[in-house]
Amino acid sequence: MQTGEPSRTARAAAFHRAAHQVLEGGRIFADPLALRILGEDAEAVAQEAEKHPSGRRMRIFIAVRTRFAEDALAAAVERGVRQLVVLGAGLDTYAYRGAVRERLRIFEVDHPATQAWKRQRLADAGIAVPAWLTFAPVNFEPGKPGTDGCVRDGAADQGRTRLSPVLPLSEGLAAAGFDCEQQTFFTWLGVVPYLTEEAVWSTLGFITSLPGGAHVVFDYGDPPDSLSPEMRVFHDRGAARVAELGEAWRTWFEPDQLRARLMGLGFTEVVDLGPPQFAARYFPHRAASVSDRGGHIVHAAKV
Repeated sequence: MQTGEPSRTARAAAFHRAAHQVLEGGRIFADPLALRILGEDAEAVAQEAEKHPSGRRMRIFIAVRTRFAEDALAAAVERGVRQLVVLGAGLDTYAYRGAVRERLRIFEVDHPATQAWKRQRLADAGIAVPAWLTFAPVNFEPGKPGTDGCVRDGAADQGRTRLSPVLPLSEGLAAAGFDCEQQTFFTWLGVVPYLTEEAVWSTLGFITSLPGGAHVVFDYGDPPDSLSPEMRVFHDRGAARVAELGEAWRTWFEPDQLRARLMGLGFTEVVDLGPPQFAARYFPHRAASVSDRGGHIVHAAKV
């Protein structure tokens, strides 16, 4: 991400969500705001997507991870969750159209430049910012002073338009009025691969520190060296594209090692869906032909 500029990969993810509505009819997940917030019409999105047929793999993965996260959130709300934190929100639209959004207090976390861009996109699209939503500017990478744990005091700033300064996660959420005593659901989609491992584990450590309990859904990739030659070609193409945008992939995990460390951190439930598992869930007719390596979606909980 370039200093002072919004995330370019956030725009790419929003494009894939919109393209799924056009090209697959929103079969995996429906988002009636995807085209509006992107600011493109259906024909233009279809033409752009069809110029790059290799993008279908990423488009379907993004649709699946969004559907999985929203299904898990709906189930958690029935179990008592009343706060949602969207980490690296980009142009995510859940707060404006989600099935249980009015039962939640929602915090969208991102860099101020990306948040300012999103607010402009919302205004241009005529999408109102709802009363249950707060924007919180946050720096995921370590290096700024702050605390790693839940901040209970000093959360007087309730302003929904507060976009600076950039704070560590715990302080940024506290300044936005986050209640760390409430059981909270975090979605963290399309972010982990771009962070250092230190930043990933710092964020997960904060989540497990919450005394009210927490859930998190995030995605990650298998290490490139573990991929088949065919999968490595797709990986390298994707890595080159995001590197050109100034937002290179930096972190991968081995599933068994990741699970062990999540449990060691304090999570009591870990569900990790690799390609065979989410194919069996969402594309049962294709499950037998799917590679066992690639992108993963994790739901970890401490409740």
